[in-house]
Amino acid sequence: MSAVKIIGAGMAGCEAAWAVAEAGIPVMLYEMKPQKYSPAHHSPDFAELVCSNSLKASRIDSAAGLLKEEMRRLGSLLVPCAEACAVEAGGALAVDRDQFSRLVTEKIRSHPNITVVNQEISEIPEGDVIIATGPLTSDALHAPIAELTGQSLYFYDAAAPIVTGESVSMDKAFYASRYGKGTADYLNCPMTKEEYLAFYDALIHAESAQLHDFEKETLRVYEGCMPVEVLAKRGEDAIRYGMMKPVGLTDPHTGKRPYAVLQLRKENREGTLWNLVGFQTNLKWGEQKRVFSMIPGLEHAEFVRYGVMHRNSFLDSPKLLDKTYALRKEPRIRFAGQMTGVEGYMESAGSGILAGRNTVRAIQGEAPLILPPETMFGALTAYITDPYQENLQPMGANMGILPMLDQKFRGKDGKQKKYQAYADRALAALDACITAN
Repeated sequence: MSAVKIIGAGMAGCEAAWAVAEAGIPVMLYEMKPQKYSPAHHSPDFAELVCSNSLKASRIDSAAGLLKEEMRRLGSLLVPCAEACAVEAGGALAVDRDQFSRLVTEKIRSHPNITVVNQEISEIPEGDVIIATGPLTSDALHAPIAELTGQSLYFYDAAAPIVTGESVSMDKAFYASRYGKGTADYLNCPMTKEEYLAFYDALIHAESAQLHDFEKETLRVYEGCMPVEVLAKRGEDAIRYGMMKPVGLTDPHTGKRPYAVLQLRKENREGTLWNLVGFQTNLKWGEQKRVFSMIPGLEHAEFVRYGVMHRNSFLDSPKLLDKTYALRKEPRIRFAGQMTGVEGYMESAGSGILAGRNTVRAIQGEAPLILPPETMFGALTAYITDPYQENLQPMGANMGILPMLDQKFRGKDGKQKKYQAYADRALAALDACITAN
């Protein structure tokens, strides 16, 4: 039996290799470390955590906790390894990063069906392949991927926050078109002069996140994706004449034209998620919550994804990948990890599980494993591979991508009950899917 070639021994690559190897199929796992390191990597071990050592919340009634429970039920390698290397972190699952990477490396290297090859790959191998080279894919492999897909990996330098639609206060926001053209597809948050000036002052004095040294030079030239806080510092009216200009808008609550307006655009077809148009930012996450919540209508906004600015290569997955993470035009090749448009350690790892399991099913002539949209991974996969999705921004696990519940939950514990209901529905759907497959 021919071996499945998996490129990259990060979180996604390790999960993919484990899923394939556990099915009794040989794996050739290619990893360029320690011969060559990306600017962000330093350890020769696999599944290196380059930023935080936190894998987020453990509670089942949280998006991150639900995600990990789904991974456990799908046969994850990394979840039990993380639990074995856990350090105290309140309600989160945090790990001793060195111990975690060593344990994963030992598990992978000792598996009888996995052969590790320490080599940089510069062309895509023949046969069944899973590419999981992460957001800093080497230049040597970047070129053949660009040739294969017909486009370069996107250069992801800045992205705007995303909030849930149900958390926007409609007693202040209103629907209208963009600049008075087309249909009323945008949510508008109007501001008086006093509200704008208070917001503006908070924005220009907010604290920014630090970039890696290798990102600073690369990102400096991207004028078109300038962070909103940087543009604002050019003058009091810079953003009011830019992304916040109120041209063609009348606030139905007052009958007047706003002094400034923030517009939100649908992030998914269901309208459960909304993007803050033009608000790409490099502010710290806590600062984003504080400052953007000053905008009328967003006082109680639930941020499912904060704005980010960093170097990151990813595919235009809605046009290229199907729900098994296979390349539509050449399904022997699958992608996994952050380069598919999922964001976060465990989201990347989980995509590796699904890419691995579907590679196995394809080799064995079985129907693909498509997780129900009620599951966190099913919803996340549907989001990044939706062919109607335009201008994909990488997405992590959040309750906002799940189909809405029929039941309404009210009261001070309503949100917790709602999230528990989402989790119960997701795990029931996943168990039924696993049983059926």
